Amino acid sequence: MAASTEAIQRLTALFDEQPCWMIQPLAHKLNYAIVSVRRLLAKAGYYSSFTHNGRWYTLAAIPRFSRDGLWFYQGIGFSRAGSLTRTLEALIAASPAGMTAEALGEKLHCRCHSVLVALWRRGRIQRQRRGRAYVYLAADADAAEVQRRAMAPSAPVTLPAEIEVLVLAEFIRHPRAAPEQLARKVSAKAGLRIQASQVQAVFSRHGLKKTLQPPPSAF
Repeated sequence: MAASTEAIQRLTALFDEQPCWMIQPLAHKLNYAIVSVRRLLAKAGYYSSFTHNGRWYTLAAIPRFSRDGLWFYQGIGFSRAGSLTRTLEALIAASPAGMTAEALGEKLHCRCHSVLVALWRRGRIQRQRRGRAYVYLAADADAAEVQRRAMAPSAPVTLPAEIEVLVLAEFIRHPRAAPEQLARKVSAKAGLRIQASQVQAVFSRHGLKKTLQPPPSAF
């Protein structure tokens, strides 16, 4: 018992030096066989990374998880849910309106499209096409239906006043331009990505919506 306690103390001291270790260097530092180090980690409590094929370890007391249950250290990702597959399932189930592969990848800092497809084929999540992408939904039928209902288009984000001025100026110069054309023009000038729906919202707020004309064949 004393030897085991001393070994765990040595293990903890190494994680005080650096919060994440791979198993081989950890075993080398402790001068233990890898199988013995795994037993020590199990006794101390640990997380393995959902990135890097689960090759990194940290003690359970170290991560300060975000609201999404995620913690990153120097590009290494850990999840309260555990593995990448379980993390994806948890994030999708907790999402009010499902999540795309792109949104999940941005949140997890890793590519996950192939894992999502595998989960869908195994029936562990659902998906629904929306535009050019799939939105991944919870496996539970009732929860997925709630997510589908929440997928209705939302109101466009209001543009800052200075961007609205640019929109109106472009409209004055090109009164027959379609909202999509004006959005591209303003995006190029402002260095921002402007949506056609945001342009239309500007017209609505200024009472100009009815003045829109069909676009010409070329801008």
